[in-house]
Amino acid sequence: MIRNDIRALTAYEVPDASGLIKLDAMENPYPLPDSLRRTLAERLATADIHRYPDAAMEGLREKIAARHGVSPAQILLGNGSDEIIQMLMIAADQGACAAPSPSFVMYELVAKWLRRPFTAIPLDEHFDLDADRFLQVVGREKASLAFLACPNNPTGNLWAAGDVERIAADFGGLLVIDEAYAPFADRDHLHLVCEHVLVLRTFSKIGWAGLRLGYAVGHASLISELNKVRLPYNINTLSQIAADVLLDHFEVFDEQAASIRKERERMQRALGAFPDIQTYPSQTNFVTIRVPDAGQAFRHLLERRILIKRLGGHAMLENCLRITIGTPEQNDQVLEALKELYA
Repeated sequence: MIRNDIRALTAYEVPDASGLIKLDAMENPYPLPDSLRRTLAERLATADIHRYPDAAMEGLREKIAARHGVSPAQILLGNGSDEIIQMLMIAADQGACAAPSPSFVMYELVAKWLRRPFTAIPLDEHFDLDADRFLQVVGREKASLAFLACPNNPTGNLWAAGDVERIAADFGGLLVIDEAYAPFADRDHLHLVCEHVLVLRTFSKIGWAGLRLGYAVGHASLISELNKVRLPYNINTLSQIAADVLLDHFEVFDEQAASIRKERERMQRALGAFPDIQTYPSQTNFVTIRVPDAGQAFRHLLERRILIKRLGGHAMLENCLRITIGTPEQNDQVLEALKELYA
């Protein structure tokens, strides 16, 4: 009854973080201010949940479009950016899907679900992207769809602007620039949006992870075609109302993102002072490090009630850990725990 290739997969598992300092999932560590929480509660109390959600979401798309200076017709909303990745793989021309490796696991996973060929193009030993090699491989494999996570997850780095721009200009298929971590990066790529280049965003990293709301910015004609494979009512009523309220108070999240960027720089300096820890550049809300024994370090932090992400499944990530940037107090606890191992 179930395809054999699906049986061979492992389900995406989320560890129980009850009672732990949760620094494993690139979430914003700051809760909503009380005043904004009350405003949100008042609006949510008016929700007509006995009716289906607003299917067109015009008002919400208008607010998002206004933030980027584009038309609402250029905005596609998804139940997290994951759903939009799935829409893209359903709608794109036949052919391989390509992405650098290591990168966001959902590109390859969704491709497997949909039986779309997937081509992984290795990064170099510094997790940098080679544009020449990327274009050579996608051309050889006749890829019709390619993803560039900018900045990249799980490595944290932002590839050179010239390399991204060259791939955008020379790739013959549909290029998706995934900017999940744009609030923490020095640049974005919205200026590259055209008939064959689309930018993917999410609100999860800035503090709305529980809403599961992502969006794409693309040429209006491309968004129109993608809407044909978007499930009806894909964004629930409560998420729509919450997003509408929170967009009116976005300065709160801009300030929090600035605090996270500041803490990221502090953490990188502190981690870089450990002789046994290799720290990689980051333009995200996490820092990726390499340690002598990732299993030992992961268990040691867990014993201190700190949950981080042990990276695996790829040879280039051997003994790597990914630490989400928390509050200053949480970050201090991470550093103290690591000092116990690497002082």
